Amino acid sequence: MAYVDGFVVAVPRQNIEAYKALARTTGEIWKEYGALEYVECIGDDVPYGELTSFPRAVQAKEDEVVVFSWIVYASRADRDAINQKVMADPRLKSSMQNMPFDGKRMIYGGFENFMGL
Repeated sequence: MAYVDGFVVAVPRQNIEAYKALARTTGEIWKEYGALEYVECIGDDVPYGELTSFPRAVQAKEDEVVVFSWIVYASRADRDAINQKVMADPRLKSSMQNMPFDGKRMIYGGFENFMGL
């Protein structure tokens, strides 16, 4: 069954176009190495919850928008092999030197798919 990496970041509104350019570059790299899907979504209806929420999770500020992303792989083994290649790719290293968001506030994780409808 498929394996998914999920990510949530807060991007300053002024950096959205730079983030989109970075996402296109990184998405192409992940797909080149075998990722099945690479999806980036800009928050449109993401309320700040009283206890928990996407904005709270990434400590989003007033001038930031939440971005939710995921990458789909055939399996955890494929994900591990693909990520190893991606992280060694010089195109990724150069694009990560000037990220348009605060990477310290990014949340991410790997998820085993248990159902698909």
